[in-house]
Amino acid sequence: MGVTKTDFMRGMQCPKMLWLDAHKKEERIIPPEVQERLDKGNEFGDGAMGMFGPYKETTTLKENGWLDYATMLEKTKAWIEDGTEVICEASFSNYGNYCAVDILRKVEGGYDIYEVKDAPQVEEQFIKDVGFQRYLALRCGVKINRCFIVYHGEDENNPYVAEEVTTKAKEYSRWVDENIWRLAKIKKQEDEPNIQPGEQCNCPYECWYEKYCKKPN
Repeated sequence: MGVTKTDFMRGMQCPKMLWLDAHKKEERIIPPEVQERLDKGNEFGDGAMGMFGPYKETTTLKENGWLDYATMLEKTKAWIEDGTEVICEASFSNYGNYCAVDILRKVEGGYDIYEVKDAPQVEEQFIKDVGFQRYLALRCGVKINRCFIVYHGEDENNPYVAEEVTTKAKEYSRWVDENIWRLAKIKKQEDEPNIQPGEQCNCPYECWYEKYCKKPN
């Protein structure tokens, strides 16, 4: 596989992080509080799937517990052809690059993308994320009308708040195109990138390889 959405976002934070994900994943150290936050985010995302009523979810696992990307891509293609109104984890691949859209909603003349984040407000990093998804979906021949970030509002009885970010997401198209192929080469290269610890270790997210990168040679 080329570059996934996660690969891209982590690689833009630090190319070495991307390389380590591909070649030395065993060096990861995920703090318990971070894992708890990730789990809560997954729960929030699962709850958001029904915000537009009935939906179909592509998520499929292999016997070893890994995601079955091929089947998810096949389901997405079939359901788009069938006119399914809401597809969750809609999967797209172009030249090996891959993403799964949290919610793909059919609207007049195309589809809207909804990226779900368990956060109190929209952050620029989220818009970059949905910009990557829009980039790949368009290259797969799917017309994308609007892009939204769904964040965690104050009303716990109905916490899903959608904010449109279409204009900003479009602005990231060239940025994605300029970097996706560069990151694909870094992911595949044999040599570990020589990048010293710095601001990128904690911005915008805490790196799980910080201990590895700071250990004495």
